[in-house]
Amino acid sequence: MLLRFLVLGAFISRIACYFSEEKFPEESTMQPPTVVIAIIARNAAHSLPYYLGALERLNYPKDRISVWAATDHNSDNTTALLREWLTVVQKFYHYVEWRPMDQPTAYAGELGPKHWTNTRYEYLMKLKQAALNFARKRWADYILYADTDNILTNPDTLNLLIAENKSVIAPMMDSQGAYSNYWCGITPQGYYRRTAEYFPTRQRHRLGCYAVPMVHSTFLLDLRREGMKQLAFHPPHPDYSWPFDDIIVFAFSCRAAEVQMYLCNKVRYGYLNIPAKPHHTVEDDRINFVHLQLESMIEGPPMHVSRFVHVFPKKRDLMGFDEVFLINLRRRLDRRDRMLFSLNELEIDVKVVDAVDGNALNSSDIKILGVDLLPGYYDPFSGRTLTKGEVGCFLSHYYIWKEMVDLQMDKALILEDDVRFQPNFKRRVLRLLEEVKLVELDWDIIYLGRKQVNPGNEEVVENVRNLVVADYSYWTLSYAISLQGAQKLMNADPLSKMLPVDEFLPIMYDKHPNENYKSHFPNRNLQAFSTHPLLVRPCHYAGDPQWVSDTETSTLWDDDAVKTDWRGSHKTLKGAPPPQMLQTTYRDEL
Repeated sequence: MLLRFLVLGAFISRIACYFSEEKFPEESTMQPPTVVIAIIARNAAHSLPYYLGALERLNYPKDRISVWAATDHNSDNTTALLREWLTVVQKFYHYVEWRPMDQPTAYAGELGPKHWTNTRYEYLMKLKQAALNFARKRWADYILYADTDNILTNPDTLNLLIAENKSVIAPMMDSQGAYSNYWCGITPQGYYRRTAEYFPTRQRHRLGCYAVPMVHSTFLLDLRREGMKQLAFHPPHPDYSWPFDDIIVFAFSCRAAEVQMYLCNKVRYGYLNIPAKPHHTVEDDRINFVHLQLESMIEGPPMHVSRFVHVFPKKRDLMGFDEVFLINLRRRLDRRDRMLFSLNELEIDVKVVDAVDGNALNSSDIKILGVDLLPGYYDPFSGRTLTKGEVGCFLSHYYIWKEMVDLQMDKALILEDDVRFQPNFKRRVLRLLEEVKLVELDWDIIYLGRKQVNPGNEEVVENVRNLVVADYSYWTLSYAISLQGAQKLMNADPLSKMLPVDEFLPIMYDKHPNENYKSHFPNRNLQAFSTHPLLVRPCHYAGDPQWVSDTETSTLWDDDAVKTDWRGSHKTLKGAPPPQMLQTTYRDEL
């Protein structure tokens, strides 16, 4: 009887435990840490819409983020833009602190908006310290400092940095050059010191999170750590004797508190603008930033404008040309969109020309158009004849020359759809046209982008900066062409003896090394020049993961069955072909 009672008691106890567990479910998940984002803006109207757009797109709960924003000494509409954004987004964030300063617009003794005086350094240090004090007072777990020309295009940046579990960590930011937001070395006086680790890190030849003596511009502080109590931007540490610079002051504070800084480059986080020089204007800064935008469109992910600020439409023009033509295949919509965005940001008006799609032509179509192969032509590297893609490319350029002649256009600019623009593109083109006109240069075409085969053989043009007489070249990425030049090309009747357009042009200015080819074009008097350095270059080269060629990947011009996909051509690789390749290319001359 006793045994029965004990068994029954155990059963009742187990049932009670079961219902007890059902009544009290598991605890809910932990909320993400709280973060303060510090925004300190000055004369940043050109970058703010993209900066704020990147903050909006961070994959982090906005109710766990507080925003501390300050702006001062502006000569543009930075204050209005930031106020407009904060007014709309404050309902999404946990808390917003707003500290504008409308006057004065400049610091005493300042030579320009990009000139750094000690007064400016000190005020910036005080602003950063005020943001840090705000974060501490609100018991925030983290504070993110991000300069307003640093665009965090990776929406997972905050989560990735927090996961690294470091006291001070910076995401490596990409720029138009070698510049980034870290130092790998520092001198005993506190200045930058070049080390062997910098470039392998910057170029991502080594990936990871690395201890460095300096991070700046964009970085995250973990305020939960004991060592953070000693960190300060202002006043400088009592033992501080290094240069009076906010980033160096903070680096010294970290060193004194034995807090290690880290840089992480495991993924792409975003972009930062190269600092303007002291004599530069806000306009110079804007131009640099435009170039950064265009690079982000190629390297990705691209920048996006905030949904909550008004951006005025760009005022586009033709830079003094009668027309700017963009050659694009309809099926390459991604290229069209990128180029239209890029040209809009450069404030250049453009006419899109639907390229002739050679891959959509059959051999009969090509013959009906009057196209015939130049006798004896073969590709200098693969040995094949023309591809349908090359026929389409030639016809696309040819119809633009014809339009120029028909409409008697004085001059035009031609762009292909897979180019990237060099910094200051528009300003440099405008200056070139002014100088060419001033010296009354007789020109037919001016390459803005090409592949130089013999770069050391080119003669400099007197009294025109950055212009040379063009030697043998590949590619037709971009060139300016005059009415006289278009007429000369049309008069050569090139459709009846076609070869690739980038081989045709050097024949016409008598720089092609193949005498047999040249013999079919007796009037080789095209006046050809080139910018030096070049103002555009390809987005991708053969061998790059994203490289696609509609001329190389095709079928033979007169045989729909013979496919061509010769990706090893030195013509499409970056850099000039080796001399031995050129020697074998034109073996019929030997």
